[in-house]
Amino acid sequence: MHRLEGLLVAFNLKKMLLDHCTKNDIPVSKVLQAITAKECQEAYDYNYLATLGDSFLKYIVSQQLFKTHQNDREGALSKRKDKLISNQALSDFGLTINLPGFIRKEAFDKKKWDIPGVKSRSLLLKEELVSMYIGRTRKMKLKIIADVVEALIGAFIITKDEEAALSFINWIGIQVDTNIMPYEKHISIDPMNLVDVKFLESQLNYEFKDPYLLVEALTHSSCKQPEIQTCYERLEFLGDAVLDYVITMYFYKEYSNDMYSSEFVTTMRSISVNNECYALSTIKAKLHEHILRDRVVGNQIAETMKGVENLSLESTFGWELETYFCQVLADVIESIAGAIFVDSGYKKEVVFERIKPLLEPLVTPETARRHPISELQELCQKNHYKMTEDLPIRHNDDTLVKIEVKANGITYKHTGKASNKDTARKVASKEVLKQMKSDHLTLTPTCIISSTLIQKPIRTIPFI
Repeated sequence: MHRLEGLLVAFNLKKMLLDHCTKNDIPVSKVLQAITAKECQEAYDYNYLATLGDSFLKYIVSQQLFKTHQNDREGALSKRKDKLISNQALSDFGLTINLPGFIRKEAFDKKKWDIPGVKSRSLLLKEELVSMYIGRTRKMKLKIIADVVEALIGAFIITKDEEAALSFINWIGIQVDTNIMPYEKHISIDPMNLVDVKFLESQLNYEFKDPYLLVEALTHSSCKQPEIQTCYERLEFLGDAVLDYVITMYFYKEYSNDMYSSEFVTTMRSISVNNECYALSTIKAKLHEHILRDRVVGNQIAETMKGVENLSLESTFGWELETYFCQVLADVIESIAGAIFVDSGYKKEVVFERIKPLLEPLVTPETARRHPISELQELCQKNHYKMTEDLPIRHNDDTLVKIEVKANGITYKHTGKASNKDTARKVASKEVLKQMKSDHLTLTPTCIISSTLIQKPIRTIPFI
């Protein structure tokens, strides 16, 4: 009866609200998943739907802002995007359609549950459920409401298509126009005189219709050449969103089966869509040799190159790097993705086809490993070990971060040293993990295809 109640709640949401949205053709079972939090301890929840929805929303809104605010730099575009799709904004949209009343966020407790409408006929039961889920005041975190809005977007994508998801986005109040608009040029010299266009096109396996976009994608803001009145930041803003979405969809299509839990797509995405992976991809393709920048940035790139000299670029996803990496190296992968996206007429499939080889080998369940910081934190949380981290200390040109873990009466500690805080934390975490593993204190296995990510046999919900 409890499961039937959940389906009726989802049915009412679909009937009362989503039916007002054109192209609504998602099954009630997917609506139910989209409104069910992990805390309900059901065999399904909204997590991976929210991941898909979040990625698509970022992709479509970033594209809109890029087209309509062509004089805005990356910072201004990011502020506009955050204003439109922040948790606060999305929860406000959810509140306008009374969404919180439909969200299921508590585990079933037979001691507290009253059968709704037990003395009523089916019609009265339906009326009681409607009253229950839209008339009662409930306390709920804004993020939960925002997650459910994103999950509904994700449900439209996987059960219908992007057009249906876009229709829903417009319906809730985020107006997006996908029409192609001409892009203004900010370079007044032959691109061939600025970068090796032919070499870069061969590396990308893509011939630019407008090579000016390639020059823009490789121009750092420190570049002072008078004939270039732009930099890669706008294309980076766009490419970041495009790559995030196409990679997220790739993992969903590859691994959307009952073997993996709802956390899996999110985990694989975080491993693949990060600055360290992008930076190493730039180095592997030798794109860093063609970045237009000043001497300071050039020195930063050279420092990164020293740190990767002995690193196998074919077998790492970036987390092996124990030295500083220059942010520009990660930015360039995103800006080139943005340039290809614009040049191809905003075709995301072309972006994925051309950028995917640069990112390979893409992570698989067999090769994926946790970030050392995340792995150490999870190990301590699961086993109630006490973990402390000192505030970073600057010493000469280095940053020092000390991490200490007390487990089973033994203290494991290490002070990581690197040129920046994040890398120092990573170095310290890796060493502490190494010490703990030598005493057989570890998550099993460290590869993310573990018991927490493999889906247990479940009773499927009816597909209505």
